[in-house]
Amino acid sequence: MYPLHRYRALADLTRDEETALVTLGDAPVTRPPGHMIRPEGAPVSGFYLHIRGWITSSIMLRNGARLIQKVHLPGDMLGTPSMVLPHAADTLTMVTEATVAFVPFTRLGAVYTRLPRLAALFTFAAQAERVSLMDTLAVTGRASAREQLARLLLDLHARLLPLGLVVDDGFDLPLTQEAIGDLAGLTAVHVNRKLRDFREEGLIARDGTTIRLLDLPRLRALSPILPRALRFDAAWLPPAI
Repeated sequence: MYPLHRYRALADLTRDEETALVTLGDAPVTRPPGHMIRPEGAPVSGFYLHIRGWITSSIMLRNGARLIQKVHLPGDMLGTPSMVLPHAADTLTMVTEATVAFVPFTRLGAVYTRLPRLAALFTFAAQAERVSLMDTLAVTGRASAREQLARLLLDLHARLLPLGLVVDDGFDLPLTQEAIGDLAGLTAVHVNRKLRDFREEGLIARDGTTIRLLDLPRLRALSPILPRALRFDAAWLPPAI
């Protein structure tokens, strides 16, 4: 089932709003690692609810290199930036086995008519993504490799926590060093070196793809910017129906 934690963090959802969210998509589809959900440049007729697994968003640069812009986790809505474009702005690719549900724009449009407060929450969720992008841009090229890596690890920790995927401050990190480098603005060599430094300094421990953050206060002190907690007064939204 589509996780609702992002919307519950914005407002107390009614039963009708929760039902609308979990039934918004088509039948869920599960695909293996490496599967491309939707390529860059494909026609756009909807977006995807992210139900399970890890998925990346990437774009092709003019020199032919592919750049991963974001790693998506359950509860995200995938492909929404392309709503304003005739063709997809990015490629969505499974990192692990993952499950998604496609949502035609026409079905989303019906929600705006039937449940206006929930429609407003879609807008706020999009703004939360914008804040995250602003924070990332603010430190890109202005923070050291250590600071960037600390920021990324804390961001993943904060996003995985409400999903119940963090145990004793440890979580699965199924990303290659190249992918981590794209997300942190570093080379794969830099990522390997800094992860080794973090282990030697007692900041993290690694066992295969599992990473554990051993000293959250020190990592937070090192990060140039911390994950933001979403909190606002929802009283001025349209009334729940």
